[in-house]
Amino acid sequence: MNKENGGTRPSCPDHYGTLPSCAGLAVPYVPFQQDNPQKYSQNDALSNGTLFPGLNLPFHLKVEGSALPSNPLVELQAIEFVVLELGTYLDTHPDDTEAFEMFKQYAAMEKSAKAAYEERFGPLTRSCAANCDKYSWLKDPWPWNYQQNEVK
Repeated sequence: MNKENGGTRPSCPDHYGTLPSCAGLAVPYVPFQQDNPQKYSQNDALSNGTLFPGLNLPFHLKVEGSALPSNPLVELQAIEFVVLELGTYLDTHPDDTEAFEMFKQYAAMEKSAKAAYEERFGPLTRSCAANCDKYSWLKDPWPWNYQQNEVK
């Protein structure tokens, strides 16, 4: 019995940062970020909305990883998502050297992937258009029209 609730309910332990099966549905729950957590692959992270399986709470409208289109923009978005997630994790776990090394690796991958994408398809943002020989921001197709226009 849990003394905090007057001994009326059994305790519901949380040792892993995941939603315990004994947690009531009407009780808000925020998982705790663990040290050296397991990580999804970059595409699975983008699909699940988190890099960390321990923070992945069930959502009814989740997109399965295999349902994501496979194109250069989605691949770039997956890398950018991992960089963002690792940066957020490092905000609260700055001493995790393994995560920091992974952060540096993915940040370099992001820089390279952005450059390759823009070389092939044009600028991703208006400010990137300043790096071009001529202003080309309104040149079709735009990044979000990639699949519709069947750019190869």
